[in-house]
Amino acid sequence: MIDRMSHTTVWVLDQDSARTFYTEKLGFEVRTDVVMGPESEGGIRWLTVGPPDRPEQELILADPAMGHDPSTAGQIRELVAKGALGTGVMATDDCHATHAELVARGVEFLQPPADRPYGIEAVFVDDSGNWFSLCQRRSD
Repeated sequence: MIDRMSHTTVWVLDQDSARTFYTEKLGFEVRTDVVMGPESEGGIRWLTVGPPDRPEQELILADPAMGHDPSTAGQIRELVAKGALGTGVMATDDCHATHAELVARGVEFLQPPADRPYGIEAVFVDDSGNWFSLCQRRSD
């Protein structure tokens, strides 16, 4: 039986820049950074990061060329660059404090923390244009 998701793909425009953003600005740690297959034959870079103390959760910071033909990779790049992809929700115990910490690290927020029916939510973007909800669940 499936009991959880272990990896989620986030399409990024530049893996080096994304690695820096996710580690230095969001505070994640690098879990894997290897090239699979010969680079001369188009080997892919498998780059994963995750929150400290949560080894079961990893984001794959993937180049859109991974697994796609050039035309499809180009379409994905365009969608990412224009901010058309909302990639997911990141959880926090204190949305206001996490928002303040991330702003101090230079993270761009599209929406500051606000009360919602499900909790407190803010929305930020990564360095590629992907947007994420930062959510503190309501403690009912």
